Amino acid sequence: MNAPVVVHSIAPDGSLLAVTATARARDGRAEVKCNVPDAPQLARRVQEVVRLARHTEARYDARTQVVLGLDRAPPAGCRDWELACVLADRIVRGAWQPARSPAPLVANGWSDAWHLGRIDGHALGAPPPGVLVGGADGLPHLGALNGHPDPAAAVSSARAWFPLHSGGAGDALAWVEVSVRPAGTAGVEDEDSAIAAPGVDAALQARVRAVLAGARHFDGRGSGEWRTTVRFGESRFQGASFELALVMADRMARGREFLARGRLLATGQSSSWHAGRVETVEGLAPKCALLLREAAPGDRILLPRAWEGGLAPGWREDIRARGASVACVERIGII
Repeated sequence: MNAPVVVHSIAPDGSLLAVTATARARDGRAEVKCNVPDAPQLARRVQEVVRLARHTEARYDARTQVVLGLDRAPPAGCRDWELACVLADRIVRGAWQPARSPAPLVANGWSDAWHLGRIDGHALGAPPPGVLVGGADGLPHLGALNGHPDPAAAVSSARAWFPLHSGGAGDALAWVEVSVRPAGTAGVEDEDSAIAAPGVDAALQARVRAVLAGARHFDGRGSGEWRTTVRFGESRFQGASFELALVMADRMARGREFLARGRLLATGQSSSWHAGRVETVEGLAPKCALLLREAAPGDRILLPRAWEGGLAPGWREDIRARGASVACVERIGII
């Protein structure tokens, strides 16, 4: 076990919040473990931030577990501790070393896109001397820690939309976004840590990983080559009709699919993505009605081949009249 590392962050009341990080052999455990007194939900957010920030590293050794702890829970709405957690994680693993100083490092910063390495800003009005802050007036991105280019330049992102049917006014299109970054010559050491889906429950995270692993296996390429972040515009939904949209967003982000002039709208699932098969989902009539309402010029709509015989008369023509196109598919590929 490595010696603990402590990084401080200035809380809104001016006191110091301490982040302690310890590294040890992983031995099959989670790659990041977090503890925040009386705040389990915040501990999960710490884990999410650290995991996403790791996706920007040129090489990540998955054999190490890092245990992160905050000495107390910060006030509700405070996010300036995020940079301190990311830096503590990097220092304890030897991924970055700050300049030697007799006092612990103090860092304040937050980001809405840690998977891009971007640091959006900080909440300190006038940072005290020696405090590392994130944003335009301090550290704009994580690559700057080691004098590297902005890691966002190596990230490719794509979105696809899928229909959410709840049987009423809540019917809407939801988006899923896939961001991929090359894993480098060493490849992905651990598939679980290479695919992150922040903000969703464990069951959906597991399904996302299984779907992407299967679809990339069908590709014959992509497995072990990418660090991947999957984000959903709506995190609370049921069913698996998002799967085809997820697969297509991943293929577009990896340059494996032609792009539509507008958006890509898709619904479908599969019990065998490794074979590239697209299977039917429930809700043909309401979902098609929703797709017709939302279709815009340049959009491309993908439906399961099993739906082809059940489409309402004139539905395809109405879609084309809106300037969109539609295809009923039974397999993924160059669609």
